Amino acid sequence: MNGDDARPTRLIGGQRLRIHLRPGAPGRTPLLLVNGIGAGLEAFDPLVDALDPHRPVIRFDPPGAGGSPVPARPYRLPCLARTMIALLDVLGHERVDVLGVSWGGGLAQQFARTARGRCRRLVLVATGTGTVMVPGGPRVLARMATPRRHTDPGYLRRVAPEIYGGAAREDPATAARLLHPHRRTGSRRGYAFQLLAAAGWTSLPFLPLLRQPTLVLTGDDDPLIPTINGRLLAALIPRARLHVYQGGHLELITRPDRLVPLIEDFLVDTPTTPHIDRKEDTQ
Repeated sequence: MNGDDARPTRLIGGQRLRIHLRPGAPGRTPLLLVNGIGAGLEAFDPLVDALDPHRPVIRFDPPGAGGSPVPARPYRLPCLARTMIALLDVLGHERVDVLGVSWGGGLAQQFARTARGRCRRLVLVATGTGTVMVPGGPRVLARMATPRRHTDPGYLRRVAPEIYGGAAREDPATAARLLHPHRRTGSRRGYAFQLLAAAGWTSLPFLPLLRQPTLVLTGDDDPLIPTINGRLLAALIPRARLHVYQGGHLELITRPDRLVPLIEDFLVDTPTTPHIDRKEDTQ
C-alpha cells in the first residue's frame, strides 16, 4: 500500500476531508474504515493490505487529523456521522460495511444509529461505549490526553507497552512506526477537537436499537480499553458476535493476520438470529 498517495482533500458536508479509496471489485459492498484518535489514514495500511484485494475500501482523515484541515469550530460525533453520510453521497455509495477502532469505534456506533439503512454490517475493534464505560488506568488515560505520541516517535516507543499492551509490549518500535507516519500529522488543536467530539457522549441508550449484524473484537491485554467494554457492547447490541483475541489495542494493525480472517468471514456471513459468540483466540 502506498501511503504517499496524497489525494487532495474534498469538500464533504461543508468540511474538507482527505480521502483514500481502493476501488475493489464492482458490486461488492465497500468497507468504510474509521480510525482511532489522532491517527492518519496511513495507520490502516497493514489492515488494508491484508484484506481481500477485491473488497472496496474507503478511508478518511477526520477533521484536524492526518491530512484533513482543522475545522473552524469544534464538532460532535453525531455531526461527524452526518458528514460520513455526505461522504457516501459524494462517492455514490448507498450502503457500506463500517469498521471502527477505539475512538473511531464510537463514531462507527453513532453512524450505525444515525444512518441505519446505510450501514449493512458493523465491526467494532478495541472500543467501548464512550464516556460511560470501564476506563483504563489514570496513568494510561493521562498519556492519551495529548497528541505527543503521534508527534514524538521516541516518546511513543517508551509509552507504547504501557498504553497499548499486546504486541506493543514485545515490539514498541513497530507501534511507533505505524502510528507516527512521517508523511501526515494532525495538529494539537485538531486532536483537542477529537477529544471534545466524544466528551460526554455515550452509546448506551441506543445500543439495544441497533439492528446491524455486529462483530465486536476486544483484546485480553488492552490497558486502554479493558476487555469488559467489549463484552458490554456485545451484550447490549441485539445481533452482536463477540470475539476476545490475545493481544492489545493495536493488534488490528500490528498483527492483522490474526483478525482479518474473522473480519472477512463476518462480512460474507449472513447471521439470521441474534447471538453472542464468546470464543477466545487461542493462537
